[in-house]
Amino acid sequence: MPAASARPCRVLIVHAHPEPHSFCAALRDAAVSELRAAGCQVEVSDLYARGFNPVAAADDFRVRRDPDYLVYALEQRHAVEQHTLLPEIQAEIDKVLACDLLILSFPVFWFSMPAMLKGWIDRVFVSGLFYGGRRIYGQGGMRGKRALVCATLGGREHMFGTGALHGDLIQMFRPLLQGSLAYVGMEVLTPFFGYHVPYLDDAGRAAILAAWRQALRERDQRASLAMPDLERFDREFRPL
Repeated sequence: MPAASARPCRVLIVHAHPEPHSFCAALRDAAVSELRAAGCQVEVSDLYARGFNPVAAADDFRVRRDPDYLVYALEQRHAVEQHTLLPEIQAEIDKVLACDLLILSFPVFWFSMPAMLKGWIDRVFVSGLFYGGRRIYGQGGMRGKRALVCATLGGREHMFGTGALHGDLIQMFRPLLQGSLAYVGMEVLTPFFGYHVPYLDDAGRAAILAAWRQALRERDQRASLAMPDLERFDREFRPL
């Protein structure tokens, strides 16, 4: 049995795949078993299984700051201040607040994450709590937490990277890695990708599962992505 991590180990896995028997689900289950064996507390939010509503809308707010014109982020901030967030949103927020490590588990759709997961971020990463004003990046509301993406895709590994057909995957996922996870203050670990998954045989899939388990065992040594340092910018975010 692997030794427990020296870091706090409360893990939230947010899983967004429409097929419950997918290989992506197998990666999720491997993470649950691996992390629990290491002594971690693990919770899973399976968005498709729960029928999570990914659509950000006026109905998300029981008491409006401005009933005549919707500015979603400002209404989020007001709802945080008034403690009037919808229970389904507050429940997901509470899970994020309780975790030390957030794992996002999903298939790559059109060079991005599924709309289901994007909608979860839209509704759960609320202004006034996760971010706001200068409370971004290293001063964001979720500082002290780590985030790890585990994604599956159909392309082969040699199709991605500098000079490759599709370009660099890290840059492809910059809106998620920097614009969402790092923006709210999380330390973003180097993502884990499972390549060519729909076309692999059992041995190929087993190799990815083994690599994923090893990555989880070594998560405390996993490299973090470089993100903006607010010390290099003035009060109005101009470069110094």
